[in-house]
Amino acid sequence: MNLKEFASRLELSQTTVSRALSGYPEVKQSTREKVLRAALELGYRPNTSALGLATGRVGAIGIVLKGGGEFGPHTSEFMGGLGNRLQKEEIDILVSTVDSTEAELTAYRRLAASKRVDAVVLHSPYIDDPRVELLTSLRLPFIVHGRPQAEGAFGWLDIDNFGAVHQATRHLLDLGHRRIAFLNGYRGRIFAEHRQDGYQTALTDYGLPLDPALAGNGEFTDEMGFRLMQGFLKLPDRPTAVVAGSMMSALGAMRAIRIEGLKVGEDISLIAHDDVFPYISPENLVPTLSTTRSSIRAAGARIAEMLLELLQGKPAESLREVWPVELVVRRSTAAAP
Repeated sequence: MNLKEFASRLELSQTTVSRALSGYPEVKQSTREKVLRAALELGYRPNTSALGLATGRVGAIGIVLKGGGEFGPHTSEFMGGLGNRLQKEEIDILVSTVDSTEAELTAYRRLAASKRVDAVVLHSPYIDDPRVELLTSLRLPFIVHGRPQAEGAFGWLDIDNFGAVHQATRHLLDLGHRRIAFLNGYRGRIFAEHRQDGYQTALTDYGLPLDPALAGNGEFTDEMGFRLMQGFLKLPDRPTAVVAGSMMSALGAMRAIRIEGLKVGEDISLIAHDDVFPYISPENLVPTLSTTRSSIRAAGARIAEMLLELLQGKPAESLREVWPVELVVRRSTAAAP
C-alpha cells in the first residue's frame, strides 16, 4: 500500500498523513492517533521518498567525525544512544569522516547542498569554532554536543564540566592533598577549558598556586594516561593525587602507578570522570575507583530527542541543557599520606 492508498482509506490528505506520522505539532492529537492506529492495523510503512515530498524531510541526521581519534569508546557510546533513539522514528544517521578542519567544513557545505540530511550533530566545540558560524549561514539545523563559545539560534547539550572537575579536586583537597595532577583533554576544546577552570578554581579556593608541571593534555586514551602519569611520577615532588578526565586515561594512570611499585588509594589517590561505559565499571576495578559520573549514551539519546523537537518546530534557543554531574566516592581516594 502506498501513501495515496493509505491516505484514501483514512479520508485524509497525503500531507496530513505524512505530517501525522512525522510528529508535526500542527496535526491534531486525535488525527495523529487515528493515523498511527491505522498504520499499525494495516501494516503501513511510509515510503521515505513519498514522505520527503510531503514533509520536506529526508529522514536522516548527519554527523562528521575528524581523524581516527574520534572513533574511540566515547564516540561509540554516544552514537549508540543517538542511533537507538532515532531508529524508533525510522531516521537514519549519515556519518562522514574527514582528516582536517577544512575538509570538515567542506563536508557540511556538501551536506547542505545535497539536502541528504535534515539536521546535523556538531560535536566537541572549540574556541573560535568556524563550524558554528558556517552551519548557521547554511541554514542547516543543528544541535551541539557541548557548549559553544558563540551565541546564536541553536541548541546544545553539555554536562557541567567545570563542576565535575571542581568537585573532584575539592574532594582531594578536603582529604589533605596539595600536590594534585590533572589529566585533561586538548586545550582549546570548550569542555577542556571548563575543566581546567574547575581545577584551577578549586586550587585557588585553598590558596594554592597552579603548577604547570602537574597538568597534562591529550586524547583520552590508556596510552595518554600512562605516558603522562609516568612523567608526573618522575617529578622531584611528585603528586599525591590525580584527577583523570576519563576512565580510559585513569586506566593508564593506574598502570603507571603500579609499575612504579605504588598503590592506588594508599600512596596516590585517583579520581576520574566516568562516561558510564558498559565494559569498564569503576566498581570492578581494584581498588574501586572514585568518579564523577554522567552517561554519554544518555546524552546521545537526549540529543536525538532535541533534534526531533527542533525539526518539529520547537525554537532552537529553548533546547539548551547543562546536566549536573554526580560525585561517587570509592576506595581509590583517601587521606594524603
